[in-house]
Amino acid sequence: MRTFRAKQWVGAAALAFGVFTAPLAMAAKDVTVAVPITIDSLDPYNTNSTLAQAVGKAYYEGLFAFDKDLKAQPLLAESYTTSPDGLVYTFKLRHDVKFQDGTDFNAEAVKVNLDRVLNKSNGLARYNQFNRIKSVDVVDPYTVKITLTEPFSALINALAHPSAMMISPAALKKWGKDIAFHPVGTGPFEFVEWKPAEYLKVKKFAGYWRKGYPKVDTLTFRTVTDNNTRAVVVQTGEAQFAFPVPYEQAPILKANAKLNLIVNPSIFANYVSLNVQQKPFNDVRVRQAINYAINKDALSKVAFSGYAFPSQGVVPQGVAFADKMAPWSYDPAKARALLKEAGYPDGFTTTLWSGYNDGTSAKVVQFLQQQLAQVGIKTSIEMLESGQRVQRVQQVQDAKTAPVRMYYGAWSASTGEADWALRPLLTTNAWPPVFYNTAYYSNPAVDKDVADALLTTDTGKRQQLYADAQQRIWKDAPWVFLTTQRNLSVENKNLSGFYVMPDGSFNFGDVDLKQ
Repeated sequence: MRTFRAKQWVGAAALAFGVFTAPLAMAAKDVTVAVPITIDSLDPYNTNSTLAQAVGKAYYEGLFAFDKDLKAQPLLAESYTTSPDGLVYTFKLRHDVKFQDGTDFNAEAVKVNLDRVLNKSNGLARYNQFNRIKSVDVVDPYTVKITLTEPFSALINALAHPSAMMISPAALKKWGKDIAFHPVGTGPFEFVEWKPAEYLKVKKFAGYWRKGYPKVDTLTFRTVTDNNTRAVVVQTGEAQFAFPVPYEQAPILKANAKLNLIVNPSIFANYVSLNVQQKPFNDVRVRQAINYAINKDALSKVAFSGYAFPSQGVVPQGVAFADKMAPWSYDPAKARALLKEAGYPDGFTTTLWSGYNDGTSAKVVQFLQQQLAQVGIKTSIEMLESGQRVQRVQQVQDAKTAPVRMYYGAWSASTGEADWALRPLLTTNAWPPVFYNTAYYSNPAVDKDVADALLTTDTGKRQQLYADAQQRIWKDAPWVFLTTQRNLSVENKNLSGFYVMPDGSFNFGDVDLKQ
């Protein structure tokens, strides 16, 4: 039986005042963070938005959490044991934790939350993340047992994901589906107000279990959709933090003495999926030709101002079990030769859709259009709005009639390991509308590798299985493997403890504002 035990939190420092002098009134520490899109839901189990789940860390906590380097750490769970067959996990829970409505956090609360997402009739977006759980049982008030239908080596990472938060059972009973508008958790902040197109505001939770935290009084996440404006509001002091900021603004922000420009590694894979069920993309030579036709170093400079680099494999470095590979070289002569060999000596005409309509994405697809034209591939570009993306890409019911051909997208494996970088994007069972395999790629050997990797707790064996899957995918080229970008954010120098994580989520447990 394997056992994992948490480190104990270090106690907070005490503050003493003089006996005969009244303390000076301190100004409120109010922090505003500029974010790029509207938050779509405050129910962590019913959104696929990294931003919505990142913001949810203000008022919600899970059994585990990722630190700023995307490593799973215990939070509301103190320790766990695993049965030898990998089917039963038993968790010891933290004592003396309360939800913001005064309800006790305990094993029953864990059961209520996991049973809710496992109930298919609730139709929650994150069901597939937890569907290997067979049952959740209360052993005693602070011990909970999770039994799986089959071994699932990514369970702890799945529980550390910011979708796996603990919601007050009393609040769930009171609000039902409307819990998406009334979040109540054990986190450091209490929900105050949400105006979806404008901002979400939270305030310090006085009953937070981690003494001395939070260090600021309020947090406001303000939606600023325009890239340049997002950079400006930090320069004017309207916000203390902004992410992402335009890559081309980096020199201006770096020169501002009041600001810190922060460059962090990311696990964002930028790619173009190629619909392998349709001509000409059903021919591997065509797919390989397109990979050779794109100058990824030049793309990194043109679209990302140098804050990106060519993809070094299917799964970006920084994700557990990523297999590092030499990037596809830029070789237009080889691309033309492969196209000729495949029966397209004069190239062909197709469509290139972008899943996003921001300025950086526009630069990417325009660059791709120019590069492909040089080898005879003529593309018409369309930047999809979110509604179009859902209807025309994500909700397509029949692969045979799927209109997508070339599709520019980006993905971060926000569970921190290779399963979530491969299974939702490149396995046969992940074709839309189930997941996001917009290439409609299917390789039985890859499917088996990914499935088998989840069934073993042997780290070496998992590494071998994931490496084999990635090498097969790299050779099959269902994607144009483009770049891994870096995360670029900016903060006021008086702010500390607010981090952008490799998957684009936030870590702000230690956020503070100097006065």
